[in-house]
Amino acid sequence: MATKETKFKVAAAHAAPVFMNKAETLKKVVSLIEQAGDQDIKLLVFPETFVPGYPYWIECYPPLKQVDALAKYAEESVVVEPNNEDIAPVQDACRSAGVAISLGVSERVAGGHTLFNTQVTIDSDGTILGVHRKLQPTYVERLVWAQGGGATLKNFPLSSLGGRNLGGLACWEHTMNGARQALITQGQHIHAGAWPALSTMSGFEEVADAQIEALMKTHALTAQVFVVTASNYVDAGCLSWMTENLGEQEFIKAGGGWSSVLHPFCAYLAGPHTGAEERLVAAEVDFGQLGHVKVWIDAAGHYQRPEILQFDFDFRPLWADEKANRFGRRKGMKEAPQESKDGEKPCRLNLVP
Repeated sequence: MATKETKFKVAAAHAAPVFMNKAETLKKVVSLIEQAGDQDIKLLVFPETFVPGYPYWIECYPPLKQVDALAKYAEESVVVEPNNEDIAPVQDACRSAGVAISLGVSERVAGGHTLFNTQVTIDSDGTILGVHRKLQPTYVERLVWAQGGGATLKNFPLSSLGGRNLGGLACWEHTMNGARQALITQGQHIHAGAWPALSTMSGFEEVADAQIEALMKTHALTAQVFVVTASNYVDAGCLSWMTENLGEQEFIKAGGGWSSVLHPFCAYLAGPHTGAEERLVAAEVDFGQLGHVKVWIDAAGHYQRPEILQFDFDFRPLWADEKANRFGRRKGMKEAPQESKDGEKPCRLNLVP
């Protein structure tokens, strides 16, 4: 009998978008997927809201001055539906290159104006497995994005990784221990951490990279998973767009970003890589090593102490399109239960065995 493959090449896309230009950034996404395929990379993780770029101006200008920029941002946000004009070329690229991706986008609901900070998971056969919508937009991000719900707090089995489960969170969502625990208890194997270029923001120059490193290593060790961290950097196009559309500012500088691949015991397999040099930060991960890690600590198993520590979360759909199951169901994936016909709500998922 053939031995199940355990070693795969994965990477973080340390790159900048074509700022505020969905069409051109999606072309860049396709190009990066093609590059990953040429390098035999099986999973490529993109930064937070790579399409159409992280809206750094929300940190810089009075809210009343941002209205036009926010309306334009909604226009440039991505409608995530299988084989539509936004996503179809990306699905085709994944299928052609044999690469699965976690793609950070600003997601716009079909036919509406509501936006979410979203990670889209597409498998190597081009199938959209689902999305994770950031549960709690941070600080002034609340001007831009709605809150995500528990129905998108899940892992997705990737055929490109032999069926191993990929889950992801965005930026300071990693400070939500309950969100991380929800992924752990669902059997996560590899994690996609998506970030903007925090170290370019005024007041964060000296602490941002340390925060990202701490949170990513914390999840690697406490979840016993491989962690792929992808950050963008701020380029001249981003700064020029803000100046031309909103005026001069002194709060966001060029550069930044922090991307890496981490072993569950926190060793660097690749990176960390920072700054304005674009790179696929790539490394081989060996899922065969997880057994050796789990001998020491298994957060989804013997290290739970369920008779003492109990955990649950509400995975019911929150938004209308989540209730519609727009991506269909795939073998090996579980769906959240819907409300019963008599209107009764299902109880929260109790993850204690």
